[in-house]
Amino acid sequence: MAEVSLNPGVYLMKDRLGSIIYVGKAKALRKRLANYFSPSKNTLANLKTRALIDSIYDFDVHEVRNEAEALLLETKLIKDYRPRYNILMRDDKRFLMVRVQMKDTYPRLALTRIRKHDRALYFGPFVHSDAITATIEWLNKEFNLKTKTPKVPQQLNHEEEEPDSEEKRNAYRERVQAACDLLSGKGKRSALTSIRDEMEKAAGKMQFERAAKLRNVYQNLEKVLNPTRQFSRGKGIIPSTLNPEEDLKELGRLLNIGYPPKVMECFDISNVSNTHIVASMVRFVDGKPDNNSYRRYRIKTVEGQDDFASMAEVVRRRYRHIVEKNWQNVPDVSESQEDLVTTLRRLGKEAKLPILLPDLIIVDGGKGQLSSAHGQLQTLGLASVPLVGLAKQEEEIFFPGNSEPLLIPHREGALKLMQRIRDEAHRFANNYNELLLRKRMRESLLDDCPGMNKTRKKQLLLTYGSITKIKSATIEELCQLPGIGEKTAEQIIAFLREE
Repeated sequence: MAEVSLNPGVYLMKDRLGSIIYVGKAKALRKRLANYFSPSKNTLANLKTRALIDSIYDFDVHEVRNEAEALLLETKLIKDYRPRYNILMRDDKRFLMVRVQMKDTYPRLALTRIRKHDRALYFGPFVHSDAITATIEWLNKEFNLKTKTPKVPQQLNHEEEEPDSEEKRNAYRERVQAACDLLSGKGKRSALTSIRDEMEKAAGKMQFERAAKLRNVYQNLEKVLNPTRQFSRGKGIIPSTLNPEEDLKELGRLLNIGYPPKVMECFDISNVSNTHIVASMVRFVDGKPDNNSYRRYRIKTVEGQDDFASMAEVVRRRYRHIVEKNWQNVPDVSESQEDLVTTLRRLGKEAKLPILLPDLIIVDGGKGQLSSAHGQLQTLGLASVPLVGLAKQEEEIFFPGNSEPLLIPHREGALKLMQRIRDEAHRFANNYNELLLRKRMRESLLDDCPGMNKTRKKQLLLTYGSITKIKSATIEELCQLPGIGEKTAEQIIAFLREE
């Protein structure tokens, strides 16, 4: 333990098999690790922590330059390694970035959590969300930048006059570029010095309120511009446990496909309530996300929460679309000895198809979801496309017509690759469901209802799904919901029925 430094960093706990079971960050590595190897009674009182300590056989440490880098690296490694003792940061949470689309007539600084392939400028990620939000507000004021993009040039507020000449437009873009330069770290020292000088002058003139505001600007800018490395796969200081090429070969062997599944598609159903039943399809190529090929679906033919029927619908829609899209390039298979799948594979290799069939289809679920998907593929003439179901609880892999699952050791990269695509499908489906729910909440008549707030509104929509169903509920039924008393229930029913 003595050789471990007191610098900030990330530590990786390993079991006897060399598998990483926990990833953590520390402001001072030696002090943090001492808590594991000389645990207190309070530490051992936590059952999860005690189980973790009992499983530790070895550990690695990796120093970084500051706490912000430690947090970024920890987040990346948890998503890469999926250690079983980490319960946080498995939801693909992303840090804030600043996006500037310089192709716009009037570029602006916008906060986002997703980096798209849209040729925009991106800065970050930034660990301190409050600091970057406040810094963007300061930059907009300091450089006189627009905060909203008008739908038409004339629709601007009184404070923002349209740059109606080429000269003014160029001047505006120069101010945007200056703000971008500062975000990238150029001129950091002079900017901070200037703010500090203003702060000291304001304090000297006893303008304490202004001095306090400048102090906040200084501290936020210092946090934002503190250099942190971005830890991306293949570029970080730690090698990833995922080796796409080797993992795909191993996956093809374990699933008895006969070749590495270079193109994989995975489906997930998201049932938050009966209101919005949605599905997602995500596509991985060469073991990496092909974001442009992601698809999301609103289930149309299923009433109520029926995962099996919903899976059947989305698989049918996806592969019927592929067959129809490719059909003009497919000869009449009735006059050929090739089946449809063989023909599509051959034409795909010859680059004659707009959409390639996947080498492997994965459905999130067990035998029921798998059977539903397989039935649709049979109907479409695609039954020979490799298909498996990945059940969450034990990570069991099921095959059509086989009741015995395949269990791949958790340390194997092949399973981690399947978990990644399954988790990505789950995230994409849930995001769509949340988007629809937020849209419904914004448009809801409940906004004008007496005694209504966001929590009650969300609870009502999740429970009943529509205004019509809420209207038909009784006061006693509404009172069963958290946070709704008899008086509030009476107000809601009376308002909705009057409307």
